[in-house]
Amino acid sequence: MTILEVMISVAVLAIMMTMAWRTISGTQNTKTNVVAFEERNHEIRMAMRRVVADIEAAYLSKNEDATLAQTHPRTLFVAKASGDVAELRFSTLGHRPLWADANESEQTVISYLAHDSREPGRTGQTDWLRREQRRLSNENPETEPAEYDVLLKNVERVEFEYWDWRAQEWQDTWNTTQSDGERGMLPSRVKITVTVKDAKGDPVKYSTQARITMQEPLTFNPT
Repeated sequence: MTILEVMISVAVLAIMMTMAWRTISGTQNTKTNVVAFEERNHEIRMAMRRVVADIEAAYLSKNEDATLAQTHPRTLFVAKASGDVAELRFSTLGHRPLWADANESEQTVISYLAHDSREPGRTGQTDWLRREQRRLSNENPETEPAEYDVLLKNVERVEFEYWDWRAQEWQDTWNTTQSDGERGMLPSRVKITVTVKDAKGDPVKYSTQARITMQEPLTFNPT
């Protein structure tokens, strides 16, 4: 073989290796993007499923001291539509005790709220938090011990809508603690809409609904 033939062979081999590398690299990048997309979708679905389970077990009760309940009622459903992430605090039977002798029941107070991330590399991102109080009380909920979990990282917006079954319309607020609010009744449905950004930076909305079984407050008084 002449030197020219060797150079041509080496050039052809280099081109083929470059094309093969690009194919392998492109396939790997596609796989990485698909895995990241599926993981993000799974995270969103699990967060929405947990919120739906909490809300569907929401309840109110008249079986408490009315004097103490005037300031901080033990059972409530308070929703605010302020900011990009709407806030919701409510009593629910959705808690699951993990130990047989645990000093707790299925009753709990849950809140959903926003939190600015402080993790390295995530400055400026907003996380969606779940706060669980575990035990009902007539004390200020801000001073009561609670556990915090991150439902979803890096959210753009979280919106709640509440179906008023008496007025037959959707509302963006709800308050069972005020006489001029929705005292003594819960919405029959709650629509949850979460907006996140995809890999291209475009906003994507995910929406689901929860159906509350008990709209009327529980009471042991037959009258």
